[in-house]
Amino acid sequence: MAAKTTSKKKAASAPPSSIKPPSFEERNAILERRLAAAPPAVVEAYRKRLDMSWIYHDSALEGSVYSEAELEVALEGSNPSATPTSETGAQPASEDIRRHRDAINHIRALALKRKEPITVDTLREFFLILHPEEGDIKSVRYRKDIPQHRLYFHEYAPPDKIANKLRQVVDWLNDPEVVSGRSGLRLASRAHYDILRVFPFPSDSGKVARLLLNLILLRTGYPPAIIHMSERQRYYESIKASSTTMTQIVSEAIDNNLKSIEHMLDALVRQSAS
Repeated sequence: MAAKTTSKKKAASAPPSSIKPPSFEERNAILERRLAAAPPAVVEAYRKRLDMSWIYHDSALEGSVYSEAELEVALEGSNPSATPTSETGAQPASEDIRRHRDAINHIRALALKRKEPITVDTLREFFLILHPEEGDIKSVRYRKDIPQHRLYFHEYAPPDKIANKLRQVVDWLNDPEVVSGRSGLRLASRAHYDILRVFPFPSDSGKVARLLLNLILLRTGYPPAIIHMSERQRYYESIKASSTTMTQIVSEAIDNNLKSIEHMLDALVRQSAS
C-alpha cells in the first residue's frame, strides 16, 4: 500500500498584475469628464485654484513670490487693501499677474487649434502678452547682450544667432517625422529646453518657454506641467544638463499636478455636496 504523502503542495503564487496604470493622457481625460459633469460652482472654484497655483509657482521660478491676497486682488479684484509683497517690487504685482493669466488663457485657446502651426510669431505673441509695452509683433526685439542673470546660469545663444536658432526650434516642432516619432511629453520638453538654451527675450524668456511647453502638452492631451517652486534649483540645473533631464522634471511635474488636481476636485465635490 502506498504511503500517504505528508508534504503539502505550495500554494500557487498569484500572477503579477497585468493591469497598466493609466497614462497621463487617460488620467487627464477622466478629469475632463468629471469637470464636464460637475456643478458650475465646482468648475469655477477649480479653475480659480488651478490658475492661482499655476501663476504662483511659475512666477516663483523667476523669483517673484506672490501672496494669496495679491493673487486674489489681481484675478478677482477682491480685498483691495492687500499690498504687493513680491520680491521684484519694481511694478504693480497685479498687472504682472493679470498679464500672466491672460497668457495662460491664450495658450488654452491656441490648444484648441491643433492644426495651427507654432511659429516664431507664436513665441513673440507670448512675450507681447506679458509685455504689451513692447508694441506689436514687428517691433519685438530680441536681447542684445549676454545677461548676467541672477537665476539662470547656463550658456546663452549669442545675440546674433537668436533669430536663426528660434527658426530651427519651430522648424523642428513642425517636422512631421519629429511629431510622429515622439510623445507630446518628449516633444514639449525638448522644445521648452531648446527655447531656454536660446533665451531670446530681454526678460521673461523662462515664462515664454514654459508657455510653449504647456501649449504643446495641452494640444497632445496632457494636463499642464506646473513646475513647483521647490524644484527651482533642480530646474535650473537641468538647463545645464540635457533635454532628457528636463523631460524627467516635466514628467514629475505633470504627475504631481494631476494628483493635486484630483485631490482638489475631490475636495470641491465633497464641499459642494455637504
